[in-house]
Amino acid sequence: MSAPRSNRAEVNGWLILDKPVGMTSTHAVSRLKRIFNAKKAGHAGTLDPLASGILPVAFGEATKTVPFVQDGEKAYRFTVTWGIETDSDDADGKVTRTSDARPTTAEIEALLPRFTGTIMQTPPAFSAIKIDGERAYDLARDGATVEIAAREVTIHALRLVSSTPEAAVLEAECGKGTYVRAIARDLGRMLGCYGHVTALRRTRVGPFHEADSLILSDLDEAGPGAFDDLLSVEAGLSELPCVVVDRDAAARLRRGQSLILRGRDAPAEGTAYAACGGVPVAFGAVSHGELVPSRVFNLPF
Repeated sequence: MSAPRSNRAEVNGWLILDKPVGMTSTHAVSRLKRIFNAKKAGHAGTLDPLASGILPVAFGEATKTVPFVQDGEKAYRFTVTWGIETDSDDADGKVTRTSDARPTTAEIEALLPRFTGTIMQTPPAFSAIKIDGERAYDLARDGATVEIAAREVTIHALRLVSSTPEAAVLEAECGKGTYVRAIARDLGRMLGCYGHVTALRRTRVGPFHEADSLILSDLDEAGPGAFDDLLSVEAGLSELPCVVVDRDAAARLRRGQSLILRGRDAPAEGTAYAACGGVPVAFGAVSHGELVPSRVFNLPF
């Protein structure tokens, strides 16, 4: 007997969710799949349950663009509470160190330049990094001693928004792989007072910002009208150069054949995508004047 045909819909596009505190990223995607009755969905960058903010969710053909969004710049607003360090570097963990010392605003601001640029950062023990095939947070929860090597990360900006003797609110703009919890931990240690993250909100992922986001309750109420809130598949490619092609060239790319690029606006090297009539056709590497497709989109144009 043949497998029963799925009654789920072919949904293609991006939805930028304002994920609430207390919900996992996986659960958030499941909720959206039900709202849209979608066959396929995935997110661009996990948010911890304790964190809120934008969670870009890709449906259908947009899932092919997830790596580009995930590799984009991130922005966060977070609160560091002083006097306590935890094993997870946030409020979910067990207290490991305490201090009665409290930093002044001037002391905090004086250290922030040391956290900008390309720096070495040791990820938290409770992180999704794999060690010998297992997630670090699984090992840490089982009581194992987790040792993660420091790695290069890029922090474009780190600003102090407000400060009291007990806590500070900061904003960070950073590249892929940066852990805000590690910033809080290391800043607390350098200040001699310890610290951990007690509130965290993500405000940007690649091309998507807070202004693009929607809340679950509004989407639930919208019902079929929620489809009006979907962004295009192309939104996930908006930080890449675009090559506009005609239908013949689009057909060639969809067959997996390379395309010679002509014109002064053609990208010289790197990754680019081709679009026909405003619809993405394929993306791939540009080399020696040719676009070599690595993935193609099955979208009508």
